[in-house]
Amino acid sequence: MKFSLKKNIKLINFYPPYMGAGISLKSVNDDFTQINVQLKMRWYNRNAVGTHFGGSLYSMCDPFYMFILMENLGKDYIVWDKASNIKFKKPGLKTVTATFEIPKNQIAEIKNFVDTNGKGDFTFFTTVNGENGEVIAEVEKVVYVRNKHFIKK
Repeated sequence: MKFSLKKNIKLINFYPPYMGAGISLKSVNDDFTQINVQLKMRWYNRNAVGTHFGGSLYSMCDPFYMFILMENLGKDYIVWDKASNIKFKKPGLKTVTATFEIPKNQIAEIKNFVDTNGKGDFTFFTTVNGENGEVIAEVEKVVYVRNKHFIKK
């Protein structure tokens, strides 16, 4: 029986690094193109100056674009996180959230590009936001996608 990411995504809430950091998955839409996560401020996830630890802010953003592509492209594609960049804009003091979304039409464009060229790198952007919507961090993710069955013509 094949493991279904879509059916089991909420198990990430029990992943020890996420539990320890206070990161939780809050919602996933029905077509698995949008994922929302949050990081609550706790005594055990504060840094030395009392704000959110930068590593936790990045961790909450790490796998979700890759997961969206893995689920929507299927088993004929290899999907890997390739690079990332995070720019901290202001201290996170309370609960912060991030939304990861790749619309269906963009997924179709990625699939078409990879089916034509064999592979590609795709860049996505999101923000980590505070409770009042203020930008805590800007995140850039580069995801590598390869068609397992591509034959160069």
